[in-house]
Amino acid sequence: MSTPHGWTTTPITTGILRGALDLERTGRGVLPHRLPAAARRQIPDGQLAMAESQPAGVRLAFRTRATTVELDVVATKRVYVGAPPRPDGVYELLVDGRLAGRATATGGDTLTIDMAAGTAESLPGPAETLRFTGLPEDEKDVELWLPHDETTCLVALRTDAPVLITPPNGRPVWLHHGSSISHGSNATTPTGTWPALAAADGRADLINLGFGGGALLDPFTARAMRDTPADLLSVKIGINVVNADLMRLRAFGPAVHGFLDTLREGHPSTPLLVVSPILCPIHENTPGPSAPDTRAMGEGRLRFRAAGDPAEVAAGKLTLTVIREELARVVGQRAASDPHLHYLDGLELYGASDHAELPLPDALHPDPAAHRRIAERFARHAFGPGGPFAPHGG
Repeated sequence: MSTPHGWTTTPITTGILRGALDLERTGRGVLPHRLPAAARRQIPDGQLAMAESQPAGVRLAFRTRATTVELDVVATKRVYVGAPPRPDGVYELLVDGRLAGRATATGGDTLTIDMAAGTAESLPGPAETLRFTGLPEDEKDVELWLPHDETTCLVALRTDAPVLITPPNGRPVWLHHGSSISHGSNATTPTGTWPALAAADGRADLINLGFGGGALLDPFTARAMRDTPADLLSVKIGINVVNADLMRLRAFGPAVHGFLDTLREGHPSTPLLVVSPILCPIHENTPGPSAPDTRAMGEGRLRFRAAGDPAEVAAGKLTLTVIREELARVVGQRAASDPHLHYLDGLELYGASDHAELPLPDALHPDPAAHRRIAERFARHAFGPGGPFAPHGG
């Protein structure tokens, strides 16, 4: 695509990106990743490969006097067979921390997913130009947040004034790992996911390793976190272990220990907050796996159900109730020798009374209002006075 006369084209490198752990060069542009190449080589399934390439929390950050910013992208649109169409991913441009514009890419590649058959088919599509105009003429800090749930290949960045790539803003780096809820499922904008909102409240620089379907205590994720510089750490564990029906109680406790051991190899005294699952009624006392609700899909709605048998809990199958008890036990045991390790019961973020007011639309994921509530409560607990992150944020 041609560059207007007198405009500046700025190479998209790791220096201009925040929130990504790697940048892959492709034949069409550069693709931000939230897991490094060594971890990606060990990913065992397409779901996690897709999720880590969706740039939740990833943004371009620079200083400029430009009044117009253009970004060429190739977005990947997901189509779920039998489900209603998904909304286009949203790009948000912030000027000095305030929202100054939103845009969407309507075209791009298409990934068609059949959850019942377990298949996926990709069809290439065109690049598209996003344009943000009417920005203030004075020098300013600009952040361009990429869609949290739409894989985005970055082709070119153009501005009508030069760009200065600035070093990180000096805020504490908060490295968070979690499930699709942390990834931002059902949030409608990239700055509207609960981790992004909590980071703004706590004045922290977010790296969001929330992966839809992928918070499974994978050793390669723990190693990626171990090797990533950070001032604050949190892990939100549980719902994916249940809805994937991945392991039994005998394996779960040692796997949590192993994950935390790996984090402590790289961050021996960093504040580390372990968060148990928020309320999810279908899995409170019923094990996984989760499965699509075919009746709801027949009505054009995406909804999930618990397909496990509560009678199997006695044999070690996991529910959210069991997982909260085990996480509290593991953290309590470790905290005796690790004063920087902390525990937060997810029911304090979203519990029964919250579900009565703001039910989970698809039975698994909070809506935008619930994301805001979870963020406010997390920020108050973690960054507020006496919180585990308090000396670093607020």
